[in-house]
Amino acid sequence: MLQLKSFTFNPFMENTYVLYDDSLEAVVFDPGCYEKHEQNELVGFIEEENLKVKYVINTHCHIDHVLGNAFIKNRFKVPLYIHEKEHAVLNSVSAYAPNYGFGGYEASQPDFYISEVDKIQFGNTELEILYVPGHSPGHVVFYHQDTGICIAGDTLFQGSIGRTDLPGGDHQTLLNAIKKNLFSLPEETKVYPGHGPVTTIGFEKEHNPFVGKRARY
Repeated sequence: MLQLKSFTFNPFMENTYVLYDDSLEAVVFDPGCYEKHEQNELVGFIEEENLKVKYVINTHCHIDHVLGNAFIKNRFKVPLYIHEKEHAVLNSVSAYAPNYGFGGYEASQPDFYISEVDKIQFGNTELEILYVPGHSPGHVVFYHQDTGICIAGDTLFQGSIGRTDLPGGDHQTLLNAIKKNLFSLPEETKVYPGHGPVTTIGFEKEHNPFVGKRARY
């Protein structure tokens, strides 16, 4: 059975997720751990559960989601997966990280590119990949049909959507992608966002002020 553990890291209050199943193989999504105590918290859980990390994956590569990439890669000797259109976004982090107070940021490079035609496989689990650009050019989302878990990054939040005023963002692109690729999922799908609490596709279709039935935009 697929299980999920969430952590909230760094000043951006970013959600990092660990997915694992009965095989004890695991994937770390969007490691935002920067401070030593955050790194220790994440590693402590992985070791306590005897998990074997297979990959580290970024939904997208804004600073708050990649602060722990190099740490996880080096600590567990695992490859980093991103969408190809996020490579430039990832490379840009080194230039502006000190401006946000992350002078000790350690850059990372992807080992593999992923897209919506691929699947993520670990243990007994297979995840679908959905392409949901707009917040960033190569933003991808991960969906497990049997459990209805969706790792949504900064696409859809409880009552909101990802900001689109950063380089590579586009408001209408994000709205269209959510409606086409996320709102096609079952309404009971549990959306685990990059920030804030868990929501569901059904709730957001009904109530989200940006893309729901009562949308103002």
